Amino acid sequence: MLKPFNHWLLPLLLGTLSAQAWAETDTAANPEAVQIYQDNCAGCHGQQRTGGMGPALLPESLSRLKKQEALNVILHGRALTQMPAFGNQIAEEKLNRLVDLIYTPPAEPLSFTAADIQASRVHYPQPDNDKPLFSADPQNLFIVVELGDHSATLLDGDTFTPITRFKTRFALHGGPKFSPDGRYVYFASRDGWISKYDIYNMAWLAEVRVGINTRNLAISDDGQYLMAANYLPGNLVLLNSKDLSLIDIIPASSNGDNSRVSAVYTAPPRGSFIAAMKDIAEVWELTPGEDGAQVRKIATQDYLDDFFFDQDYQHLIGSSRKGDSATVLNLDSGKETARLDIKGMPHLGSGITWKYQDTEVLMSPNLKDSRLTIIDMKNWKTIKEIDTQGPGFFARSHDGSPYAWSDVFFGPNRDVINIIDKETLSIVKTLKPMPGKTSGHVEFTRDGRYALLSVWEDDGELIVYDAKTLEEVKRLPMKKPSGKYNVYNKTRYVRGTSH
Repeated sequence: MLKPFNHWLLPLLLGTLSAQAWAETDTAANPEAVQIYQDNCAGCHGQQRTGGMGPALLPESLSRLKKQEALNVILHGRALTQMPAFGNQIAEEKLNRLVDLIYTPPAEPLSFTAADIQASRVHYPQPDNDKPLFSADPQNLFIVVELGDHSATLLDGDTFTPITRFKTRFALHGGPKFSPDGRYVYFASRDGWISKYDIYNMAWLAEVRVGINTRNLAISDDGQYLMAANYLPGNLVLLNSKDLSLIDIIPASSNGDNSRVSAVYTAPPRGSFIAAMKDIAEVWELTPGEDGAQVRKIATQDYLDDFFFDQDYQHLIGSSRKGDSATVLNLDSGKETARLDIKGMPHLGSGITWKYQDTEVLMSPNLKDSRLTIIDMKNWKTIKEIDTQGPGFFARSHDGSPYAWSDVFFGPNRDVINIIDKETLSIVKTLKPMPGKTSGHVEFTRDGRYALLSVWEDDGELIVYDAKTLEEVKRLPMKKPSGKYNVYNKTRYVRGTSH
């Protein structure tokens, strides 16, 4: 029996490709580039190029990026990301050899099989208790992910007092998912670990590794199934939520073409999961069962890197990171019904909706341009564009709040939060929670009375605001609190929060 989170006792690739094999092959072919990689890249992209906080740097994950484009990113950095520029530190000739390295296939083919998944499973003692070991309202709890030291805090949403703080796997990604009753929470890490935590007993129950580089995790509406989306290997993995046992592996391939999976989300009214392919112009609807998942493939006009749903889950609104518009896909017919006129790089995955006059509107931040776009979801026409102080990453609201909150996550004004009146569609207040420090990701209490905001720094804070008066209520020091997730809002799919 492994002790909780003794991370390094399990082999990184569990019987597939060893670090030694990587090192020997890469060093023999390109020793200088290997050293540059280990000194400058491995901390974010992984010792074996399989990804970490940053994406994997392998031919399989670079298929849509030409070598010259990759060199430009390394030379000049990538805007709106944490990728720095190395052109002033390392000669271009040497960086060209680094590019050759990351486009070189590994010595052995990457694989992560059903046997690897089964062999990775970790079980913990099962608590014999069905009642919470705390007095807080179980439906108004928050899980706060702290990326600064790979931890999470269980927070009382009424008193804003931490109940417990616990270590997590490295580099959680995609947001935790709660069981329908709110008792269990499931986490996915970039390096493929799925972990199940018992909130009532504040104890880990099970873990399994489902891949080498994982995008995110979804839970079915009935709570029986989990589905993980993988970049490496490109597939979807279906698990039983009770014990994390493997049910099915669905390769992300179509007509002979293989793909990474951009993301997977649950569609509660449909009883299915929806996944978008990264390298194939398709969206898949997957209906889970005890023996596997039935797959329905829907062709799209473009790759969908980012997507969102209307409140009824009848339409998927998706965009490509290289596009200047977004598509509206009717999930019933499988047909595109509209194109949204959104310039720049809309971040639809962080879009929100709310009731406005006699319609429903969608507001999307933009990863490239300094604007918020508000769209009428009846006719899919732009109602208004709101100029901001820079590109944004997250937008959030709640049915119980008159305001929508949106950050300016990138650029010199990354410390700014804009408050938008949902009736007038205008910015009514601009907050600067911690001057000079990145602010982002807001989540509300179950009733929408309070808004919790992250100062996204290693020496950051969680700041509680009164969601109506916009006055500050409390500050809690935290280690890069990247996101916070309310049990009630997440399990009820409350309008304005992430799903």
